[in-house]
Amino acid sequence: MPGPAFLDGEAVSLRTIEEEDIPFLQEAVNDPGVWRGIGRAEPINEPQEREFFEEVVGGDGNITLLVTRDAETPLGTVSLTIKESRRAELGYWIAPDHQGQGYGSAASGMLVDFGFRQRGFHRIEASVFEFNDASRALLESLGFTHEGTHRDGHFIDGGYQDTLWYGILDDEWNYAAYDGLY
Repeated sequence: MPGPAFLDGEAVSLRTIEEEDIPFLQEAVNDPGVWRGIGRAEPINEPQEREFFEEVVGGDGNITLLVTRDAETPLGTVSLTIKESRRAELGYWIAPDHQGQGYGSAASGMLVDFGFRQRGFHRIEASVFEFNDASRALLESLGFTHEGTHRDGHFIDGGYQDTLWYGILDDEWNYAAYDGLY
């Protein structure tokens, strides 16, 4: 049985990740269309995905949700990793079969809005690799600003890649776009 919807939007719902979602998560993070973008080049087996589920999803403090269509079809994940000084780091991925349809933008926008409105964050940041044009466009469409570059920050696909850092402050966020969501 799927977990309860936490946030409902027009395009997607964000719900809790449940044990029955582990096979979807494992399959998706082993797809090059996902692991390249998140910088994780090691294959993940079922016990490793279960450990992620128990430690990260089931842990305290951070918010990690399943992105779904019609509250049932899993599309990917979106998360806020809580940092000090009233800030958080946004993370997201969408399974390759569902990329390019606006689901990542919708889910990320909903969770950023929740972070500012309900959790009282002052700043939300995110990082992307230089080759990930779609992720850069997603962040910029939400109002994030490119703040800096960590040159050769990660080794992916046999070479070093720059990591681009983005951020948005609570007074820069477009609250009106999400009025009445919850």
